Amino acid sequence: MILENFSLSGKTALVTGARTGIGQGIAVGLAQAGADIVGLGHSAMPETKEAIEALGRKFTLYEMDLVGSDRAGLNEMVDRIWNEVGGVDVLVNNAGIIRRADLLDFDEKDWHDVININQNALFFLSQAAAGHMVKEGRKGKIINIASMLTFQGGIRVPSYTASKSAVAGITRAMANELSPQGIQVNAIAPGYISTNNTAALRADEIRNAEILGRIPAGRWGTPEDLAGMAVFLASAASDYVTGSIFPVDGGWLSR
Repeated sequence: MILENFSLSGKTALVTGARTGIGQGIAVGLAQAGADIVGLGHSAMPETKEAIEALGRKFTLYEMDLVGSDRAGLNEMVDRIWNEVGGVDVLVNNAGIIRRADLLDFDEKDWHDVININQNALFFLSQAAAGHMVKEGRKGKIINIASMLTFQGGIRVPSYTASKSAVAGITRAMANELSPQGIQVNAIAPGYISTNNTAALRADEIRNAEILGRIPAGRWGTPEDLAGMAVFLASAASDYVTGSIFPVDGGWLSR
């Protein structure tokens, strides 16, 4: 039956940045569909761990500062996860940061920090995980987290826009080379979601009103709103879907 294709029973998903927000919502959603979860991030994830274990699923934490990561360190981490957990079937590249400043004043460190985690870490984690999958003949799924600024320029966030625009291109490039190996690569582009990253926007009465005025759904999204799309892209239900970017935005782009 069709619903069986959405089951993640027996699967293991690696979710970066699963401590709070979108990453947490996706990790819990994947666990609800039956997956065990490996969380990778810069600190402990007690709330995520509790929510996943309450579902009867296993949660394993690996701590790493992705902002300061490089290819060698990411390769070592993926090797360690593979050896200790037994491999992963789904990689969700969710971890990301944002820095805000006027274009003419934007700091070089803020530029490089955002690019390193949002773009570089995403690519090299995917490269390392896919290498293991191909070597084992393991069919896998890679899900990248894009943004509304994958499609738009935004204001005061040049490095974030650059990195999230790159996510779309990297997703398509990876799909072209990995899909023949049985690894589907897609991206989710969240709309305006209520998370720590958007706290400043929601606190700004003028910007908050402008944003809500453009969302046909009439509200900010929640991390849980991303879970259904993530389960679809992580499951056998999406085996013929690859190289695509899926907005989950309450209709923002249609306005």
